Amino acid sequence: MLAAGDLVFIWSPVKGDCFLIRLSPGATQGSHLGQIKHGDLVGLDYGDIVYTNRGEPFFVLKPSLGEYTRRIKRQTQVIFPKDSGFIIQHLNFGPGSTVLECGTGSGGMATVFAHFVGDTGRVVSYDRREEFSKLAESNAERWGVRHRIEFKVRGLSEGFDERDADAVFLDVQNPWDFIGVAREALAPGRHLGILVPTYNQIEKTIDALNQHHFVDLQILELMARYLKTDPRRLRPEDTMTAHTGYLIFAAKASPLPAKTEPAEGLE
Repeated sequence: MLAAGDLVFIWSPVKGDCFLIRLSPGATQGSHLGQIKHGDLVGLDYGDIVYTNRGEPFFVLKPSLGEYTRRIKRQTQVIFPKDSGFIIQHLNFGPGSTVLECGTGSGGMATVFAHFVGDTGRVVSYDRREEFSKLAESNAERWGVRHRIEFKVRGLSEGFDERDADAVFLDVQNPWDFIGVAREALAPGRHLGILVPTYNQIEKTIDALNQHHFVDLQILELMARYLKTDPRRLRPEDTMTAHTGYLIFAAKASPLPAKTEPAEGLE
């Protein structure tokens, strides 16, 4: 049963209005369909229905990670679920893994990483801005994964402290300057992920990846377009989440041996 302090997602079947709330008895959630008292949700279960003061129903649902990260408090641009899910799969880590990140921002990706490494895993997130780290800590705490993350307030001029990481992710303006330190921190054969918003950043990053012997380079852009859910008006929504950034993935590998020129007369 739901109790004070629980995080819940409420959704209206009438207009599709939805809210992510932390239950606090005595508080109310306003909507176009009336007010919902937090106390009315205490004692319910996920899947139940709560009613506004005007008698309008809202379904009480368990929040998804995607809904949470879309709605976190932010001081920076956050990475959208359409990108974060793809990042998780291509960095190829899971419970018990160690994941390093530079560019904490508002903590959206650190929270996502921590969700998937589990209590036996570890996320280390670097950012030069203390105010960003503080906000990220609060956002991770709200999802219940703060204990899995170590926040470090500094840049990468001295590199990552960690070694043999299962994955590294860079969300910084000049990732090409940190490909070398990312390589030092990664375990052999593991993957590096990078997010950049422009083509010229991609060009510089490709050169740095090649210089530092990364292989299996992949670059892509993802777009998401929802459909209307009315079966009588089934068509794409009028708006879509289009360009948010370019994703770059590559794996750490050994350098190719130098080619040996054949001796004269042996060709």
